[in-house]
Parts: sequence; structure tokens; C-alpha cells
Amino acid sequence: MIAAQVNVIFYSNRKVFSRQHSLSVMNSSTRKEKFSIAFKEIPKMAIAIVVALVLVAVLFVLRSLRNPEIPWFAVSEIVPAEVGENMVGPIQRTVDGRAEQPVFFDFSRGSVVDNVDPYGWDLEISRFNIRSNGGEGFIGNGGILDLGEVEFTSVQTLPEEGYQQNNKERDITNIAIDRWYNYSWINHLLTPKANIFAIRTADSRYAFIEILSYYCAGAQAGCLTFRYYYQGDGSTNF
Repeated sequence: MIAAQVNVIFYSNRKVFSRQHSLSVMNSSTRKEKFSIAFKEIPKMAIAIVVALVLVAVLFVLRSLRNPEIPWFAVSEIVPAEVGENMVGPIQRTVDGRAEQPVFFDFSRGSVVDNVDPYGWDLEISRFNIRSNGGEGFIGNGGILDLGEVEFTSVQTLPEEGYQQNNKERDITNIAIDRWYNYSWINHLLTPKANIFAIRTADSRYAFIEILSYYCAGAQAGCLTFRYYYQGDGSTNF
């Protein structure tokens, strides 16, 4: 009698376990089917975006591991020489702007100048900041105009109007030239844009420049290299 009861209980428990196991298998199968359906419902565009982001991240890391070539130039000698009413160019100069105090460049003498009088300079340079000799608090009539991305050798005439003078609210740089560079978040280097900048000098003559580099010998930051044409007769023709 007892053995019969034990068999009944055993078979009863076995049926319950078998039923639970079947339900578990069914639930597992159902979850897999739902996951498969959900995965299939993910738009292909979303998958493509994720793959693209991964590739961009990989390229970002690979580029950050490379040592970029930094164009640098030796600082030009300070040898001012009057050019009079002649047109000169192309001339290339490298100005050392690493000191705490700004340095001053005069196009009519083609050089950085030490003894600065109110009209005796055209550009003030302090590291990557550039100002003209014109605007509130300045004696000269200087200004800067961004000509955009044009070929340096193609410039033949400059505008007579539209030059930006220094703004008191932006007293560290001239707004027309404050973004002459691209900044890299990968290697933290400044590289010049391809823009050409027209310059109206302190005494209302004209020049235009192309910035070539921001680095001194040994790839030290703070030296501004540019090439330019200067028209000494007061016209805008080159």
C-alpha cells in the first residue's frame, strides 16, 4: 500500500516537473523568437550608423597615434628698409610672437619694428592674435578684410571698403582675422586656413597676406609666418 502511494507521488511529481520543463522550454523558445524578431526589426540604417561610428572612432585613434609633420620656419631678421611708393612681393616673413608683449610689423619697411610710433606699424602680433592699427584706441586707419579662400597669386585688386577695425570688446584680436586657423583636437596643432586677408595699413595703403605657419624652429608654437604683397603708392592695384 505504501509502495503504491510512493509510486503515485513519484509519478505525480514527475508529471509536474515534466510540465514545468516543457513550459520553461516554450518560454525560452518564445524569448528567442521575440529577440530574433526584434533584431530583424532594427532598421538597416541604424546598423549602418553604428558601424560608421565605430569606424570613425578607430580612425580617430589611429590618427592620434601618428606624429604629424609640423611646418616651421626660422624667425626673420629685423632689418627695416623703406620701400617708398613701390609695390613689393611676394615677401615671406616669420615673426616671433612668443613674448608676453606684442610685436609690431610695418609693411612699408618689410619688418618687425622696435621703435614704434603711432603710425609706424600695421599689424600687432601676439602668438596667434593679430590686430590692425585702427579702431577705438588706435591712431592709425588700419583694418583687415577676409577675402576668403582665393589663390594668393590671383589677387590683382583689393576692395577699398569693408575693412574691419579693432573692436574694443574683442581687444586681443581683430574680428576679421581671429579665426585664421583650424585647431585639431587630435594633436592640438594650429594649421592655417587657405584664406587670404587684405590689410589696410595705418596710413591707408594696402597689402594682402597669406598665413603659412604658426611654428618656430623645433616646432615651437608662437611664430607667425606669412607671405605678402604691399602696394606703396596708395592704390589697391597689384
